[in-house]
Amino acid sequence: MVEQDALSATRKAYDAAAPTYAQLFRDTLRDSPLDRAILGAFVEVVSASGDGQVADLGCGPGHITAYLDELGLAAFGVDASPAMIELARQAYPGLRFDVGSMTALDIADGALGGVLSRWSIIHTPPQELPVILAEFHRVLAPGGHLLVGFSASDDPSHPTQAFDHAVALAYRWSPDHLAALLRKSGLAEVARMVREPQPTDRRQFQEVQLLARKTSH
Repeated sequence: MVEQDALSATRKAYDAAAPTYAQLFRDTLRDSPLDRAILGAFVEVVSASGDGQVADLGCGPGHITAYLDELGLAAFGVDASPAMIELARQAYPGLRFDVGSMTALDIADGALGGVLSRWSIIHTPPQELPVILAEFHRVLAPGGHLLVGFSASDDPSHPTQAFDHAVALAYRWSPDHLAALLRKSGLAEVARMVREPQPTDRRQFQEVQLLARKTSH
């Protein structure tokens, strides 16, 4: 299947890049007040809805999972790359990290108070994304929240745009189109944050983070 080929290629690419990736991104939140703000809002709404666990899906080397833990959430990480998971376990031995795929999560129905997906959907072929959004909906408890981050497409008339990511082929999304897909999956948009590219950014893409809430069983 094309989807499995894409997943396998992405996994192998991130396995190879894992040490470099971990070194480059482990301190990104320190200089990103907007990211800290939206993550803080996510923590607050999840905490207000109950005390369920939170899954950081596509957790990479685990630094964001650890940040959620510091903010008081019962967070664990999942990533398709075994090398990334090994680095996360080494760096944060007190936290749980599992190898897994977002297309078929080993998580019970309605088990989570929150799902975090920061730039982990970008390597998903567009035709496969509804499967992943359905998984997000399945594992969330009623009223649970999703925070999904991605790079925005330039042209709203094109729902997706492929681009040559440094690690593996990736896709940008129209924020409105992705919000519509979330609605179809029973996840209603609550808020969105759009960050304009800075002159020093290597890629001049808007960065979008959508906060959504599970509205249907």
